[in-house]
Amino acid sequence: MSKPKAVVLLSGGLDSATVLAMAKVRGFDCYTIGFDYGQKHNSELQAARRVADALGDHPHKVIRLDLGSIGGSALISDDIDVPVHGVAESGIPVTYVPARNTVFLSIALGYAEVIGATYLFIGANAVDYSGYPDCRPAFIAQFERLANVATAAVDGGEPWVVEAPLMTMTKSDIVTAGSALGVDYSMTVSCYQADEEGAACGACDACRLRRKGFLDAGLKDPTKYQNGVSPKI
Repeated sequence: MSKPKAVVLLSGGLDSATVLAMAKVRGFDCYTIGFDYGQKHNSELQAARRVADALGDHPHKVIRLDLGSIGGSALISDDIDVPVHGVAESGIPVTYVPARNTVFLSIALGYAEVIGATYLFIGANAVDYSGYPDCRPAFIAQFERLANVATAAVDGGEPWVVEAPLMTMTKSDIVTAGSALGVDYSMTVSCYQADEEGAACGACDACRLRRKGFLDAGLKDPTKYQNGVSPKI
C-alpha cells in the first residue's frame, strides 16, 4: 500500500524542520516546498535544502516570489529595521509579512493538486507568534475550508486536510519533540538577520525565542551565533 502524500512547507527554520519530521513519522510521503520571496538573506533557503536532503522524500522545490516589491515587513523592506530589543508583548510585529502564509499555502495547494496530495503541513504556531494573524487556529481552519471549495475536491475529489501540529506548543515543547524524532537542529536557521554562513545575530525575536526554547527544554543549543555571542533572554 502506497503512503499518503503530503506537501510540507519548509522554510529552513526550527519549526518547519520539526513539522517535516512529524509528518514522516506518521507515514507520509513528504514533498517539501519553500519560497524565495525577497527576504533579506538566503541562509534560511540554504538550510531548507539541507533539511530536505536529510529528511525529505523528494527533491526540494523552491518557488520564487517578489513580495519585497510590496514591502510592509522588516523581513523584506530595507526601510524597516528588524527589532532587536526584545520580544513584543502585544500587537502585530513588524516582522509579519502581509498575507505570506496565505500566499504560501495557496501555492502549496496547487503543487499538492498536481502531485496528488491531499495533506498540507505548516509550522504555524500561536504560542510564540500569536501576533501573526496567519499563525492562528482560525486562519488554518478557514484555509482548509477554502481548499475544499477552490479545488477539484468539489467534484468528488479527496477532501483536503491542512495540519499545523505545532499550533499550541511552546518552543521548548517543539525542540523536545523534534529532538526525540532525531532532528538535527544545527542544520536549521531561524534568525531574521543571519549572515552568509547562517550564523545567527542573537538579538532578533526569532533568536530569542529559539534560545529560550532550548534553555527551557534543558537541551544544548546547537545554533551558531555571530561573534559567538548567544542571546540575552
